[in-house]
Amino acid sequence: MTSTTPTRRRILALSSFATLALWIPRARADAPQAIVIANFSASGKYLGTMRMTKIVKTDAEWQKLLTPEQYEVARRAGTERAFTGATWNNHADGLYRCVCCGTALFDSKTKFESGTGWPSFWQPIAKANVVETRDSSLFMDRVAVACARCDAHLGHVFDDGPKPTGLRYCMNSASLDFVPRA
Repeated sequence: MTSTTPTRRRILALSSFATLALWIPRARADAPQAIVIANFSASGKYLGTMRMTKIVKTDAEWQKLLTPEQYEVARRAGTERAFTGATWNNHADGLYRCVCCGTALFDSKTKFESGTGWPSFWQPIAKANVVETRDSSLFMDRVAVACARCDAHLGHVFDDGPKPTGLRYCMNSASLDFVPRA
């Protein structure tokens, strides 16, 4: 018998592993995904992290909850026109939360005047609350920013912001709910 010929023991072991692999629980593609989000009070105080289920809704469900502009921007990765959003020129103290799920995304303490016509921040309230992905649409190479809990499109992040991070999170007002600090 040559070393390349499988022995009965090898065949039995391989078939046992294959059978065992069929019984190992796997995450279903349609099962809700668990994520960890940083939680903040209405005053902006960090309350720790929370393990929660990712929010998944149908387009019809989102359309019932959002205005047409919010739906176009947050759910279809649109962009509002510059200098038209409700919060581009907002200077009040508070938190910016996801319009779709209420997750805290940005603190007004990190907002700055970028001159672009969109609300801009030099950092998110917590990295865990946003997801950054490569976006090469519109013949540009950018980094898209979305809500980690519900995948709402928020805007893009660029590396031309102020200190201390040097980043500019250029967000759409239509994706954000401003909540004054309590």
